[in-house]
Amino acid sequence: MRKITTLFALVLLLSNFTFAQAPKKSSSSDIYHSLEKLNFLGKALYIAAHPDDENTRLISYLSNNLKAKTAYLSLTRGDGGQNLIGTELSELLGVLRTQELLAARNVDGGNQFFTRAKDFGYSKHPKETLKIWDKDLVLSDVVWVIRNFKPDVIVNRFDHRSPGTTHGHHTSSAMLSFEAFDLAGNSASYPDQLSKTSTWQPKRLFFNTSWWFYGSQEKFDAADKTNLLNVDTGVYYPNLGLSNNEIADMARSQHLCQGFGRLTSRGSETEYIELLKGDLPKDKSNIFDGINTTWTRIDGGKAIGDILYKVEENFDFKNPATHLPELIKAYKLLQNSKDKDWKEDKEKELLAIIEAITGLYLEASATAAAAVPGESIDISIEAINRSSVNMQLQAIELNPDEVIIDGTPLKNNIEYKNTLVLNIPASENYTNPYWLNEKGTLGTYTIKEQELIGKPETPRPFHVYFTLNIEGEIITIKKPVVYRYSKPDKGELYQPFEVIPAATVAIKEKVLIFADGKPKQIAVVVKAHKDNSNGEVILQHAKEWIVSSPSLAFSIAKKNDEQTLIFNVTPPSTQNESYISPLVKIDGQEISKELITINYDHIPEQTVLMPAETKVVRLDIKKIGQNIGYIVGAGDKVPESLEQIGYTVHEIDPLSISDASLKKYDAIVMGIRAYNVLPELKFKQKNLLDYVKNGGTMIVQYNTAGRRNIPFENIAPFDLTLSSDRVTDENADITILAKKNSLLNFPNKITDDDFKGWIQERGLYFPNAWSKEFTPILGMKDEGETEKKGSLLIATYGKGTYIYTGLSFFRELPAGVTGAYKLFANMLSVGKSKISSDKRLKD
Repeated sequence: MRKITTLFALVLLLSNFTFAQAPKKSSSSDIYHSLEKLNFLGKALYIAAHPDDENTRLISYLSNNLKAKTAYLSLTRGDGGQNLIGTELSELLGVLRTQELLAARNVDGGNQFFTRAKDFGYSKHPKETLKIWDKDLVLSDVVWVIRNFKPDVIVNRFDHRSPGTTHGHHTSSAMLSFEAFDLAGNSASYPDQLSKTSTWQPKRLFFNTSWWFYGSQEKFDAADKTNLLNVDTGVYYPNLGLSNNEIADMARSQHLCQGFGRLTSRGSETEYIELLKGDLPKDKSNIFDGINTTWTRIDGGKAIGDILYKVEENFDFKNPATHLPELIKAYKLLQNSKDKDWKEDKEKELLAIIEAITGLYLEASATAAAAVPGESIDISIEAINRSSVNMQLQAIELNPDEVIIDGTPLKNNIEYKNTLVLNIPASENYTNPYWLNEKGTLGTYTIKEQELIGKPETPRPFHVYFTLNIEGEIITIKKPVVYRYSKPDKGELYQPFEVIPAATVAIKEKVLIFADGKPKQIAVVVKAHKDNSNGEVILQHAKEWIVSSPSLAFSIAKKNDEQTLIFNVTPPSTQNESYISPLVKIDGQEISKELITINYDHIPEQTVLMPAETKVVRLDIKKIGQNIGYIVGAGDKVPESLEQIGYTVHEIDPLSISDASLKKYDAIVMGIRAYNVLPELKFKQKNLLDYVKNGGTMIVQYNTAGRRNIPFENIAPFDLTLSSDRVTDENADITILAKKNSLLNFPNKITDDDFKGWIQERGLYFPNAWSKEFTPILGMKDEGETEKKGSLLIATYGKGTYIYTGLSFFRELPAGVTGAYKLFANMLSVGKSKISSDKRLKD
């Protein structure tokens, strides 16, 4: 492949494009803001446990007021949380929340990092957390991020001195940060990292405290604040037309799956940070006081600063391009600096400004969102210079093997277009989220490449290099290949260009319940990702299960079309759990991957390749009743799970609820957090309770107490107080409190064995007080705690039954936990007999 070389060329590799977002288009005020940041040589790292733990007010303040290069290290991707906007949980929720964090950083100007730690669910103590995470592994990741980012100051969101008082993940994040602060600068710590990075000793470590950590505002007001700094994070930025807290609130509102959409706020707000390590700044309003953050901190920096400070002081908002000669001169001087890390950082910032002041727009967009290894795809090239600067496009190079030698002048506002052909190597890796490529443990992801650790996303495999002559200087600008498209109802959209398998395969149901020994027809869906796809599918299975056909052929003519193949599967005669996995054979390849799309308006569309497998369960289960009414709350897969064992589930629109409309149901089930997210239930609660009073069964799954309070009091017919009580150990011993209650005996006998194999937790947000009408069914506790008896409560109300449960059925049923199915069937069957159920069906 031909390369362009010029003896005295200045080769600038520029990329200010975040591939998950549309390219930034800067106004003069934005450019000036970037110039201010360019002239501040200081870094701050904020550390916490989960995506929504970040303090966007302080992150935005550090980035936009102090102009520091600021990053947030979230130890986990939040994969153990709940989802208020969809059904993605676990790994898929982690992908969604990663993108929400990137969207937040796109608003507040920060960078984003992660470790290999998983959010495995609520943990009550760091002792448990650090055992499950593998403390040394995650600690090494924190050290790795510090050594690579090289912050001057680190701010912890949580207090490392308070184990057991809050989420174990929270305290653990602070404990690891506290330890990593010293280890990062010690060459004896994790020496294997030093072939790829260097040691770094931050100057100061802080704790972002507040009255909450003191127990009350009064206690905080009376506390000794000798080691505390305070800053006003409500400062207004005239050039941006926004207050810092407005920016922070807009960033915070990106966490939509956690229900954090909010109004923006304005006005003075004070944040406090407590010094933990390092010297106390003399100026207690400046976290960087006493740290050299000027250009003089780097080799050769004084001469660079002399130029760039004058550009900032005399910035021409009407015609920023007039500053191009000075910026080029500063860049040349920067090349001579021996300070490698600052040189790389400031080179990117400086070149982004050069691109912005000339109005230079460069884009490489694929004609499709994805392609498969071995394929060729057209890449549309766009280049335009929107300034009077003399500029020539000398060459366009597309890795791995195409280059166009051009020489076209880029005249002011005259668009240049061309097309390149991208030949994707047959050996090219798929562009999956890198942390999902290998099977991990309960507490951590498995990542084989050290250089990937910490990165928020998988690096893009293909780029176009635009070589330009700008006012006599040769500059090469690097742009990732993206997919730009439009929709009539949404306008222009961007998403990453993906490399995916020739075909993917899926079974829609991730758990298949066989309630008896009868065979089931299993639909396997094959999706083609290229034209003329022909092959076969083998359904892999354990020997106890019988599959009617060893393989079935498929033939799909058009890319993105699907074909459904039907396999007959017969379960064993006795209770059994196993997995079936469809395997595609095509073009000499064997593929057992499912392609999952995550698509919401506030993030770029994501494609995720997951193992194509389904859990199959032969379950001996009995049930009474047929028609179930389900009121969807924050989103769960309980309705699909109930259909697996033969129920007919009807989704109920809360606005349509009336006394007459509820009569046809054998039971009404409230989805998780229904009362938290459906304010209209306030006006329908009487109808629901009347349904119970007249003989119906109502099951209410958990609702949160605290930050998303229920907008009214009577969610139950009798007094019931929700709390934050939970049991996080999924293997915690169960005490059966009401052995003779029908919930544990009809139509299925519930024993200790039915509480084996549960995942992530026993349950959450249990009531901690209730009236005498309720009967507690189960007792359970985490190690070192008192027994919690509010996980499952039952009460007779009129002729019917009201059940409140904090047991995590929304996790257990989709995971195919047999005991959870039997217990839920009993809940739906309570107070019924086959005769009464048949009569209701006739009515």
